[in-house]
Amino acid sequence: MIAHTDPDYATVKQTAQANDTLTTLQPNQYVLPGFIDLHIHAPQWPNAGLALDRPLNEWLDTYTFPLEAKYQDTDFAKLVYDGLIQELLANGTTTALYFGTIHNAANLELAKACIQYGQRGFIGKVAMDNPEQTPDYYQDASAQVAVDQTEQFIHQLNELNQTTDLKQTPVITPRFVPSCTPASLQGLGDLARKYDLPVQSHCSESDWENGYALEHYHMRDADVLDHYGLLTDKAVMAHGTLLNDHDYDLFSQKQVAIAHCPISNVYFGNAVLPVNRVLAHHIKTGLGTDISGGYSPSLYQNIRQAVMSSRMLQDGVDNQLLPDKRGVDGSAISVKTAFYLATLGGAESLHLQTGKIAEGYLADLQVVSMQNDFQTETTDNIFEKLMYQTSKADINQVYVQGTRVK
Repeated sequence: MIAHTDPDYATVKQTAQANDTLTTLQPNQYVLPGFIDLHIHAPQWPNAGLALDRPLNEWLDTYTFPLEAKYQDTDFAKLVYDGLIQELLANGTTTALYFGTIHNAANLELAKACIQYGQRGFIGKVAMDNPEQTPDYYQDASAQVAVDQTEQFIHQLNELNQTTDLKQTPVITPRFVPSCTPASLQGLGDLARKYDLPVQSHCSESDWENGYALEHYHMRDADVLDHYGLLTDKAVMAHGTLLNDHDYDLFSQKQVAIAHCPISNVYFGNAVLPVNRVLAHHIKTGLGTDISGGYSPSLYQNIRQAVMSSRMLQDGVDNQLLPDKRGVDGSAISVKTAFYLATLGGAESLHLQTGKIAEGYLADLQVVSMQNDFQTETTDNIFEKLMYQTSKADINQVYVQGTRVK
């Protein structure tokens, strides 16, 4: 990053012009950091916007698992993932933390699509071996298979990384506590420690999931994951709408991050994540679309929903209650806080030196046009309009590590 006052400014500008790499912004264009999607189910992209009125277990069994099973066909995987990565980049998402499927060949297609189109991916082979909670047509045959296939994927992705400068990161990915047996959870925790890799899962995302851990393990969901070594400073747990103060203290102690998925939480979360309370516990927090539990690939849409949900938590929703009993004081967040979650909050969750425009940070950027610029605006007003009005059509250019990818 170089300023007008830098003594090398003229030389750098002249070199960029000579190399045809100089980008000149129009008066209504602005540069923002690229967005970081902390929770997305890549194989569920074809189902985005489908059956969101169904209960979570029915949604999984009827719609989600049958779709994910199709990814044993690598041609289908390539078709979907090529389209998904391009769509996310067009929406300004430069880094994404992905759940794949149980199929390693398909997961490698996801990694190849990230490399081809220029997105930084964190990709997990999903582990799900509990026959009581997963369908026989879509499950790991055993805990050992789940662990062995995860380790195989780590090696396969590391080998693929030898062919590119844009490295993709393997992620240890137990789907969630109900879908895994104790043996697979233990084996995955051992792999996370052995290879010092990120971990992702869901934690206390719904009444059903939260209750499953209490009924089967007689522990909180977070305590189960911690027991098996899956809560680390590189772990990202999705949703967390039903976490309590005990869980917050544990997450803070272990330096675990939360992926806040505000659109998806409306449909499946059974509660609103109290972002201010989470941040007050010094817990790393980012933003996720949670496709296809969330219908939109746009983190702009999720920024807006994060603010709206926090306002509803603040004010309450039951009009039969008195105002002082209706909501939770101190819950409303600003659009600046939501933007932080989509950028620097996600970067810190993934230990990435990106998420803001500053010297020493990766040049993950988006150039955005503001259409409604009829009057002279303050910087704050411009920012708010960009957050609330930007659509995919307004995102003109996207860069990952300084390379233009859109």
